[in-house]
Order: sequence, then C-alpha cells, then structure tokens
Amino acid sequence: MTGTISRLPDLGWMLRPLTDIPGVRHAVVVSEDGLRLGHASALNVKGRVSELSVAEAESLSAASAALTMTSRSTIGLLFGGNAGMRQLMLESDQGFVLFTAAGVGAHLGVATDTGADVGLVAQQMQLLVVKIGGHLASHPRDQAAPSS
Repeated sequence: MTGTISRLPDLGWMLRPLTDIPGVRHAVVVSEDGLRLGHASALNVKGRVSELSVAEAESLSAASAALTMTSRSTIGLLFGGNAGMRQLMLESDQGFVLFTAAGVGAHLGVATDTGADVGLVAQQMQLLVVKIGGHLASHPRDQAAPSS
C-alpha cells in the first residue's frame, strides 16, 4: 500500500495585511520543518529581490526553520527545556527579519527595510497569528505506510 501526498493550500493571501505595512518587503508562512506554506511580497518593492519567487520562498523557509530550531535550542539551554521561542529578530544593514510562532508547528516570517517600524510589524504579526493562527498551523504529517 502506498501513501498519498496531498498538496498544501498556499496561505500567501493571508499575509496581505502584513505586506501592506510601510517598509515590509516580504512575508512567509513556514512549517516547523522548513516547508513553505505561503508567501507574499509587498507591491512596488524596489531592490535585488523585489518579489519572492516560489523557489526563493522555499529557500527562505528552509533557512528560517534552521534559525528557529537553533534559537529554540539556545533558549532551552538558557531558560530550560519548557521555555518556548516566541519571536526572533535579525538585523542587517539592509533591514530586519522577524519570525514568530504561528500556530501548531508553523512560523510566520517578515522581511522589512531599515525604515520600517519594527514594533508595529511585530505587533501586527501577533495580531495576525491570533486572528488566523488556526489556518497557519502545520500539523504533523501522517507516516507513510511501507510499500509491500
């Protein structure tokens, strides 16, 4: 017996409230194990990556899974195994990247320009998670039955 692979719905449309914030460039929803669940780019973005392609969003998803896992390990070492990672922020000379827990097994990531109001972006990320967190969740996939 073989398992079936079902296509996950693209959740990018849910990210439009974030990409409408001034200074926000891109937003992604990522499963805990690095699968892209959806992405969106702000309109009229200038620069090297003006719109995330599916391939770029998938690479970002894999990288963000690695970052959040490393952060979770660090938090566990510093605060104990029960401490969870709520939010992670990276700053570069080109802007900020924020990740936040977004439902069961999922994370929400946002990339901004340097001029973005990062506090507002973080607040809106939390509001979006509260509003539609159930849709952003990525429940564990069933084990595929071994083929005979």
